[in-house]
Amino acid sequence: MKPEPLILAIDNGTQSVRALLFDLHGNIVAKSQVMLEAYFSREPGWAEHEPEGYWQAVCSACQGLWTQPGVDRTLVQAVAVTTQRGTVVNLDRDGKPLRPAITWLDQRRTDTVPPIGAFWRTAFRLARVKNTVDYFRGEAEINWIRAHQPQVWNATDKFLLLSGYLNWRLCGRFADSSGSQVGYLPFDYKRHRWAGARDWKWQALAVEARMLPELVAPGTRLGTVDSQAAGATGIPAGTPLFAAAADKACEVLGAGCNEPHVGCLSYGTTATINTTSSRYVEVTPFVPPYPSALPGTYSLEVQVFRGYWMVNWFKEQFGHPEQQRALSDDIAPEKLFDALAESVPPGSMGLMLQPYWTPGIRVPGREAKGAIIGFGDVHTRAHVYRAILEGLAYALREGKERIEKRSGVRITELRVSGGGSQSDAAMQLTADIFGLPTARPHVYETSGLGAAIDAAVGLGLYPDFASAVAAMTRVGRVFQPIEGNRAIYDRLYRRVYRRMYKQLQPLYRDIAEITGYPRQP
Repeated sequence: MKPEPLILAIDNGTQSVRALLFDLHGNIVAKSQVMLEAYFSREPGWAEHEPEGYWQAVCSACQGLWTQPGVDRTLVQAVAVTTQRGTVVNLDRDGKPLRPAITWLDQRRTDTVPPIGAFWRTAFRLARVKNTVDYFRGEAEINWIRAHQPQVWNATDKFLLLSGYLNWRLCGRFADSSGSQVGYLPFDYKRHRWAGARDWKWQALAVEARMLPELVAPGTRLGTVDSQAAGATGIPAGTPLFAAAADKACEVLGAGCNEPHVGCLSYGTTATINTTSSRYVEVTPFVPPYPSALPGTYSLEVQVFRGYWMVNWFKEQFGHPEQQRALSDDIAPEKLFDALAESVPPGSMGLMLQPYWTPGIRVPGREAKGAIIGFGDVHTRAHVYRAILEGLAYALREGKERIEKRSGVRITELRVSGGGSQSDAAMQLTADIFGLPTARPHVYETSGLGAAIDAAVGLGLYPDFASAVAAMTRVGRVFQPIEGNRAIYDRLYRRVYRRMYKQLQPLYRDIAEITGYPRQP
């Protein structure tokens, strides 16, 4: 029999780079992972990473595949790249990085921003979005660079997202997927192309059209792996490189959530709920939907910015007994943390957590902070751990209801990906809080699988995306809601959680005014 073709997906996340070989049934044939060096901070709140460090990790991850038993690189028919969102790279005319990449975790702001014309200022004031636009301008990395590092701005020939940078290193072409454009860029989120010449974003951002890459739709051929990249990565020269999308968008596609009634929860560093829509719908007014990994569609998304970061925070601060026991008894730490959560009844005996450890843009607002209420002398760290898991699920349920209200489509089933999906306790309480069947995809690496689907369709291995999704995705274990738990959670959500933010919002504003934190735009 003729060997089945393979697709190489490169997934450059926040903590690691994974090189993944998929077959045409969505199975992982081989995987190589390289941990990234942690970002560095030259000032409080900064988060930077050397662009070359990303590239070298990609090269090492790919090279790690070819040494694995049974892996034949000649079967690789296509390559696709998916990356973390919002990390930017400045290149000079020789393609050399001018400064470290500013990552999506970076919190710097600038008050020195390009002026906006009178027409747009009036329009934003009338639409009551002036503060949102001012926030956008102050957060934009390119505005900070022009204001504080003018020599870098003057020397910038290309201003790329990490995905565009890696695509260029692989094929030598400054081109990127429209599905990767999530950031402070002059992007038209409705038409999935660079904004028109009269769009306000060109005034609000210190970026010029010449600095930006060419955009193509997911599944479009970008070029082929050139000889220099082939030597560095071991990918055969001439292998076609296809556009994919940002990691969250690919996660949604890889989880098989290509219909609007299927919600995709991502329990990652940022926790999200997404649905795929053929219509342009702003879940939060004046905040656009992100592009999907499915060409011509939109990813309706609600975020909890410090989602499963909070779980890791708990483990680092309070989880030493489980981590030590896991080492001594050779047990996966996740099993012990699941037991910790399951030792507490649903509702955490009245301990309620609002997971706004990092504020939002509009919902929640910039004043938002995290909160835990309901403490009593019965509560232990186990209750706090379960309350974190429950609080994240409550916040995402609220996001689900916002998506349903704005889109007019009921979400009737859930798929969960990201690190938290590996926890049975988190999966069960998610099913209970949402009151919906909640499934794990058949593979953990859903971002990579979504990128592989884009490449498979682009190469013509499937006639369309519907066929590729049907063949390459499926569900694993399904968690059904437990009725008694669902009833408790529903009452806590409706009568307590949904009221917390409105009740606490004035106090958050007072805290910010008194302490100066978080800084208000």
